[in-house]
Amino acid sequence: MKQIILLIILLTFACTVAVSQTQPRAESAAQPRPTPTRVPERQAIGFDLSEYGVTFQTEPRLIIMMAALEAAGFDPVPAGSSPSMFRAQVRRDLATLDPDLRNRLRGFYERNKLPAPATPADQAARYVSLAFALGPPPTLEAPARSEELPSSLLGVLDFAPLVKEFYRRANIEENLPSYTRAYQAEGDRLRAPTAEMVRDVLSYLHTRPVAVSLERVVVKPATTPKKNAPKTYTTREHQRRFYIVTDLLGTPGAINFRVIGDEYYVVVPEGTDPASSELRRGYVQYIIDPLVLRFNREIAARRDQIKLIIAEREKSGAQISPDVFLAVSRSLVAAADARYEEKRKLESLNQDARARIAGAKDDASRQAIARQLAADTTVVEDETIARLADDYERGAILAFFFADQLKGVERSGFDVAGFFADMIASFDPVRESHRLEDNAGARQRALAARQARLSARQAEIDTPVYSEADTAKAAFLVKKLGEIEQTLRLKDYNNAEARLKDLLKDYSREPRIFFALAQTASLAAADAIDEDVQGERLKRALGNYRLAVEASSPETDRALISRAHEAMGRIQAFLENTAEASKEFDEAIRIGDVPGGAYRDALDGKKKLAPPK
Repeated sequence: MKQIILLIILLTFACTVAVSQTQPRAESAAQPRPTPTRVPERQAIGFDLSEYGVTFQTEPRLIIMMAALEAAGFDPVPAGSSPSMFRAQVRRDLATLDPDLRNRLRGFYERNKLPAPATPADQAARYVSLAFALGPPPTLEAPARSEELPSSLLGVLDFAPLVKEFYRRANIEENLPSYTRAYQAEGDRLRAPTAEMVRDVLSYLHTRPVAVSLERVVVKPATTPKKNAPKTYTTREHQRRFYIVTDLLGTPGAINFRVIGDEYYVVVPEGTDPASSELRRGYVQYIIDPLVLRFNREIAARRDQIKLIIAEREKSGAQISPDVFLAVSRSLVAAADARYEEKRKLESLNQDARARIAGAKDDASRQAIARQLAADTTVVEDETIARLADDYERGAILAFFFADQLKGVERSGFDVAGFFADMIASFDPVRESHRLEDNAGARQRALAARQARLSARQAEIDTPVYSEADTAKAAFLVKKLGEIEQTLRLKDYNNAEARLKDLLKDYSREPRIFFALAQTASLAAADAIDEDVQGERLKRALGNYRLAVEASSPETDRALISRAHEAMGRIQAFLENTAEASKEFDEAIRIGDVPGGAYRDALDGKKKLAPPK
């Protein structure tokens, strides 16, 4: 059991060996900012995602499609950044592709590009839809052209024959097993943080997802029925599934979401954080959609009032769907996701304030902390208003209403399904028509705060202080750390450790290398069967985390120091060294909520150390 606990605690440590910094160092000017990885809590043990509809899937059709698109010239890698190790490998594998076929692939892609300001994610989305419409390999049969197909898919449907030819002539069948293993490794990385996200969302809504849908179908009689004979019906069950499909060749940070009948597909690029991405919102929709179907009569009874709000929006020039059921579904999804995020942020702010007040020396300090908490709370609440307003303008016309109603669900602790009928019966169409005007002030404050954050980030990016040699050396280190990260995903710990130690010859005091060595030892410990071997590896991990802290600059490496202390706290807590774990968590908390740090995880870890009351 202890072995299983260790595995779950440490699994997510391997995700990011290049740690972001508040200010760039001389050897990290070209370093990309990674996505923070949340470490799962011990409660994740025994949490079976399949019981909540979630399935991880590696989709060969998507791998083939995106490799063909890569050959066609699709390149979502930001300017100045290096491609991932996997993308670089695919490019090497495609180096000998027949030039004529490559030119035809490229010609189709260029002719059918979406006009500006379409992003790489927009360009790829249509091809992702096409991938799911194809038959399985090796045939990869395309669907028949019909008006029932989405217009976006019809626009690239003629790419299908080229994909089929690409599959035959590009050695994809030979490379597919190794590609599949890389995709499965990314899925394995996502499991623990996804379990945490699913558990938290269900806990917030006090519900369980509907795993089965019922379809009413006509029973065909065994013999020819008499004229005007009544029809008989039966019900047919369908399993509802929420598929998470990894895409190592997708646009970084861009998630594709598809609903096909009772199957929900979320296509996620490498490095996705389930807790703060469209993956979470997609799962909220998976929960909400059956409620809209279940209470369709109650919604239909309010059809005229909902149409009044839609008509008001249309008068203002908005282009929104006239479907009242779609409006209700979008609204409840938007409200639930926004309220969940606000609640999560406010809980973190309050935990931080309580900890700081407890350590304050006088009333003046405590009052200052309270004032700062009030100001920070207003910022969070304003951002929720801005998010709801954005969704309102996109057709979620009851988003503000449902957000207000969900506050009662939060306080009561009862299943959201038990409140739905009362909620839909109680809105005022006149008030909902004026929500944008009523919340204009808060929205403007939130937009100003967003712009200030963007300006601050841009100012940090635009600060050039390094020589060409320093920049080249930093870029080389980032590239090597990225390659070693992929080695860790494949669980080749000895190789990763040897390569990291080799890097130390040229980067003798580089904290990121020590941090990566610590992650490597942590993961190796998770795979150890012998307790002595496990203990030795954990000791090595603690030592390297300590070296990472000692080699770091308090001014420029705050995120790395935060994560190192939090990681040491997790390991000490696992080893039941409560006092040492508490010290490490306190160190991470003291640094504050820096971008890329582990502030929230440290707060959670410290909370778990407290004995149950």
